[in-house]
Amino acid sequence: MRHYDAQQIDSLLDYAGLIEALRAAHLDGTMPQMNTTVLSDSGNDANKFVSLIAWASGEVIAVKLVGVFPGNTALSPPQPSVQGLVALIDARTGAPIATCDGAALTFRKTAADSALGVDILARKDAATLLVLGAGGLAPHVIEAHTSVRPSIQNVLIWNRDPARARALAARMSHVPAAVQHVSSLEEALPQADIVSCVTMATEPLVCGALLKPGTHVDLIGAYMPDMREADDDVARRAGRIFVDTYANAEGSGDVAAPIRAGILTREDIVADLFELCSGRHAGRENVEQITMYKNVGGGHLDMFTARHLINSQL
Repeated sequence: MRHYDAQQIDSLLDYAGLIEALRAAHLDGTMPQMNTTVLSDSGNDANKFVSLIAWASGEVIAVKLVGVFPGNTALSPPQPSVQGLVALIDARTGAPIATCDGAALTFRKTAADSALGVDILARKDAATLLVLGAGGLAPHVIEAHTSVRPSIQNVLIWNRDPARARALAARMSHVPAAVQHVSSLEEALPQADIVSCVTMATEPLVCGALLKPGTHVDLIGAYMPDMREADDDVARRAGRIFVDTYANAEGSGDVAAPIRAGILTREDIVADLFELCSGRHAGRENVEQITMYKNVGGGHLDMFTARHLINSQL
């Protein structure tokens, strides 16, 4: 049995290959059997421990054990807020195949998930990417999104702490776009063709009224009902929601709140990645349409990613 550490995962899982592997897995159209358990720390309910199991019968079982500890970034020295392990098991025999660094695999999987959504839903001529958040996932999102949209010429980074946005921008000189931090979200939002949110926000940051026609809004944070990254006007102007998976989509405040307010209905969650990749739903209808994509995540995506990692070594 082999263990893949973070450095190996970053080296082996290039975004071009991983995004195409996720596309192919969704084209297959088969959702694995899944189980998810979320526990909260009785002393600090912001801390979560999640176990996710995805079972593709006769092929592989992926078991993800991951802690989500938002306060880790404030430790000295800082630690990632998401840490854990992913184990891949032979579904024919139950024998372990490999273990993987959970944080590195999660970063790669999450960024590739949203980048696949960008590739299907964002305008082909998108030139400006605005990223909200400067944590561990943000650089992966920049790399993944620019890989599927070489039209991106400018990357803007906003963070509540401007110093972190500046530091991230300085580290991204290797991407094929001009990267800079911005201090005013109100000024940056109208410039963006793609808005990607990687935050722990509990109050909306993306003001829908400021979006220009044709913007693609990629919502990655807000994984709990009391968290939100986009306000009601984003949902109102989009008129519908695309998701990576229907499973637990309403567990996010960015989906649950507009439905609860009567702005959207459950029927307005119109397509997932299985339908988008297969062409069963056309996705974007015109260049003026604002598209809203909620990256929900799920054990099946960890399984697809870990399986691609293992297969790439065969």
